[in-house]
Amino acid sequence: MVSAGVIRFVAGIIGNMTAFFLFLSPVPTFIGICKKKTVEQYSPVPYLATFVNCMLWVVYGLPIIHPNSILVVTINGAGFFIELLYLILFVLYSDKKNRLKIVLIAIIEIVIVGIMTTLVLNFVHTTKRRSSIVGMIAIICNIMMYASPLSVLKLVITTKSVEYMPLSLSIASFANGIAWTVYALYPFDPYIAAPNGLGTLFAVVQLILYATYYKSTKEQMAARKAKNAVGLTEVVFNGDSGKMGQIPQNGRAQIP
Repeated sequence: MVSAGVIRFVAGIIGNMTAFFLFLSPVPTFIGICKKKTVEQYSPVPYLATFVNCMLWVVYGLPIIHPNSILVVTINGAGFFIELLYLILFVLYSDKKNRLKIVLIAIIEIVIVGIMTTLVLNFVHTTKRRSSIVGMIAIICNIMMYASPLSVLKLVITTKSVEYMPLSLSIASFANGIAWTVYALYPFDPYIAAPNGLGTLFAVVQLILYATYYKSTKEQMAARKAKNAVGLTEVVFNGDSGKMGQIPQNGRAQIP
């Protein structure tokens, strides 16, 4: 029979892989930002939230806070540096006002987590109580992070389209939530189980919405494509002369 320790370890490894995929999911967005040299209307808030969240879970997983949680430290340590890179790109390609705001908020987050860690280590003398304090703060931060997917779910229901909710991310979120929930059961860790159980629930809702609106999304995309094709035909075709316009290298129609 497979021991609880083996199940926990395997679940933690799977959780590391799925979480790493989720951390890297914004890469295409940032490639576009680098090419355009502007963040356009993208908000740094989700990345600032994930940044402080990763710091808190790294602290939680430290042996002097919550022993035997090295897999929590590894993935959140990686996430910390990935989010830091995203924030650096935001700073590079934002205007001066937003640049200063991002730097200031990131510094405040680092200082707050640093102060919290110092106070816990100096005034709380058992790992059980330390885990409780840091774990509760981390859960609150996690719940705040889940406010972001709610806006996406609202958009899907309103537009009846899952075009902006990639299936791969929903599946990865579901797998990640399941993996870390299982990890938290052996032995039971409420501070990891609670946010990841909630994350699993959100992922299930996303998958249900995807199944519900997949057909209508295809219909909307096909209709939009057909409309664009009709519009292009109207631009290229000259109704007066009955001749087709030539489209040169610059992509603009030349009507003779």
